[in-house]
Amino acid sequence: MEQTKLDRINELAKKAKTEELTPEEKAEQKKLREEYILEFRAGLRGILDNTYIQYPDGTTVKVEKKK
Repeated sequence: MEQTKLDRINELAKKAKTEELTPEEKAEQKKLREEYILEFRAGLRGILDNTYIQYPDGTTVKVEKKK
C-alpha cells in the first residue's frame, strides 16, 4: 500500500478521535481500511505459503490451510 494512503488512514483516525467525520470521510476511511486489510491478508498468505514446520525428528511439513 502506498505511504500516502497509510498517512490518510492515520489522518482520518486522528480526526475521528477529536471530531465527527463527514459521511464522505467515513466512506473514504472505510474504503481505505478495506484495501489495507486485503493487502495485509495477501501478504500474510504469501508468507504462510512459504512456511514449513520442522519437527524434532527432522521432518518438515508445509503449513496448509485449516479445513
